[in-house]
Amino acid sequence: MKFTRNASATWKGRIKAGMGTISTESGVLDAAKYGFATRFEDGKGTNPEELIGAAHAGCYTMQLSAFLGEEDYNPENLHTEAKVTFEDGAVTKVHLTLTGKVPECSEDEFLKLANKAKENCPISKLLKAEITLDATLES
Repeated sequence: MKFTRNASATWKGRIKAGMGTISTESGVLDAAKYGFATRFEDGKGTNPEELIGAAHAGCYTMQLSAFLGEEDYNPENLHTEAKVTFEDGAVTKVHLTLTGKVPECSEDEFLKLANKAKENCPISKLLKAEITLDATLES
């Protein structure tokens, strides 16, 4: 399977005083505002790091669902949070926190498949940052 997705960013002005917008082909983001304050301070709007976190959490969770399905498990709920660390001009780490409710799945099997998904989801493969994972199987 091969496909291409599109997104765009527009920026006006210098780094601290300027502002930009980010849009996606689907329209989910339509001129979402971003700027120095939204990225490095507590300004209102989005930023590249939270968008990477959302993409990684979504991709990872779908990959895990696929691996669980291959083993005939039907997850009731999978919830992933991604904390993206930016330091010294680079994204250096992504920490995934997963909570899952998967009937009849042992904790060992859950952890095995959770780590397999961490290594194999397309966004994990894209990132050069350290990627860590905490996974919890609910009963």
